[in-house]
Amino acid sequence: MSAAPSLARLSVLAALALATATPAASGSEMAGRWRTADGSAEVDIRRCGIEICGTIATILDNGPAVPSTDAHNPEPKLRNRPLLGLVVLSGFRQKSGAWRNGLAYDPKTGRSYRASLALRDPQHLILTGCILLFCRSVEWQRVREAPRGGGTEMPTRQGG
Repeated sequence: MSAAPSLARLSVLAALALATATPAASGSEMAGRWRTADGSAEVDIRRCGIEICGTIATILDNGPAVPSTDAHNPEPKLRNRPLLGLVVLSGFRQKSGAWRNGLAYDPKTGRSYRASLALRDPQHLILTGCILLFCRSVEWQRVREAPRGGGTEMPTRQGG
């Protein structure tokens, strides 16, 4: 995110993504398994009390250069924890038709972003992460619905 034109483009994309998101998605509508935009993992999203959280359920990206631990975490003591089961979405609360004021943790960079979640439709989730005033949206694809009954609450091992 170093070039001004790409930052402007990302801001426009974020605004368009939020404008096309379906209003007031409940936590149960958002619950389920979602494939990340880059296809590297699947994340289980569930209600965690009154909030929404998401945990890495499957790592799809494999190979010798792909870490199995949180190797890029800025906290050295957290770098040996496994990625599988890691909470990467936390603190999202429903507000103004979307789930806002959460944190999205990116284990590829070790960075956490202020974020919001919104459904574009039942099969597509828009995750928007921001640093200061600059935001970027990505679209996740639903892999499967949550089990009937809403599933269980997620563990609390936080991303970063």
